[in-house]
Amino acid sequence: MRRTRRQLLSDVLLWAVLSVLVAAAGPDPLADLPAFLGVTGARVALVGVAVAVGRPWPPAAVLLLSVALPPSMTESLATSDVTWLNPALIDIKVFPVAAITPGVIWYSYLTGRRMTRQWPALAVFAVVTAGGLLIGQWITVLSGLLLAYVLPYGLGMLRRGMLQQRERTTQSAEAQARLRERTRIAHDMHDSLGHDLALIAVRAAALEMMEGAHTKAAGELREAASAATERLREIIGLLREDGAAPLVPVGENVAGLVARARDSGMTITLTAGGDEPALAHRVVQEGLTNAAKHAPGARVAVSVTPSLITVRNGPPAGRPVARSGGLGLAGLRERVRLAGGTLEAGPDGDGYLLAVKLPHEGEAPPR
Repeated sequence: MRRTRRQLLSDVLLWAVLSVLVAAAGPDPLADLPAFLGVTGARVALVGVAVAVGRPWPPAAVLLLSVALPPSMTESLATSDVTWLNPALIDIKVFPVAAITPGVIWYSYLTGRRMTRQWPALAVFAVVTAGGLLIGQWITVLSGLLLAYVLPYGLGMLRRGMLQQRERTTQSAEAQARLRERTRIAHDMHDSLGHDLALIAVRAAALEMMEGAHTKAAGELREAASAATERLREIIGLLREDGAAPLVPVGENVAGLVARARDSGMTITLTAGGDEPALAHRVVQEGLTNAAKHAPGARVAVSVTPSLITVRNGPPAGRPVARSGGLGLAGLRERVRLAGGTLEAGPDGDGYLLAVKLPHEGEAPPR
């Protein structure tokens, strides 16, 4: 495991702190310098090895630190009178400590935090317990094992579980965001391609009404465009999700949309005043698409103001190029609702009217 510079510095600092604690535990260098150099030097070396292997393999660090400076059987956090258990036992040490105990606690925590397998930790705890029972009372050894090994290990496992749960939650949220975005793209593809296919059908219907050898081919083209529109609706029309304006064509306004529809053979008048609402393109696109499919050859009047968008078509001049029952109006109605507006669509005299009323700027959307 290759350490980063920051990890390397933190490990060196930890080794230095643990080495000072080990040196403070003795022997006294003023009283016996050779013993100090030999014993302390060996302990410092073991601590260095423990820190070196502690990041990738924390159970080994726990074992090495326990060997370097075992917990004292005379120094502890508390004492207990257990004469009720054994009259010969008086002032049994509970939770023994050593200078190296903070390091043992830290690497026990890392063992639970990083190790997914439990057998390495169980093996180390068994070795430490067996070694402790050979030199001390079982109450002292088991209390020390609980404080310095088991409890930190359990906290590490708890922390690992919390982080894994957080990661799963994040991954789930990211997956849902990707699904929503793909659904939005499918929605916009349905709207944009459906509109373009409807315009193709309008051109084919105009050719079909002319007499000549191309009449049959134009009729087949119209039927093919109509069938493609319906297949598109069946494939991705059900993937409805809230989203932004259509993606294609990028940056097109209502005037550009109307111009493209006119080039396809539709007769359209456009009246605009004030700033164009964000939903204007989507509303007009839906109105023109419906007019092209269900009222081919009809005159269409489009009006766009900051608070009202209307698309009205007259009676059809030819046969409809698609059957009713699409989901375009349902999706548009939801978008308008989220924007705080209202949508009305239905027959208007001998034609059809699509009207969207939007709240004025600064007006709060309805709850």
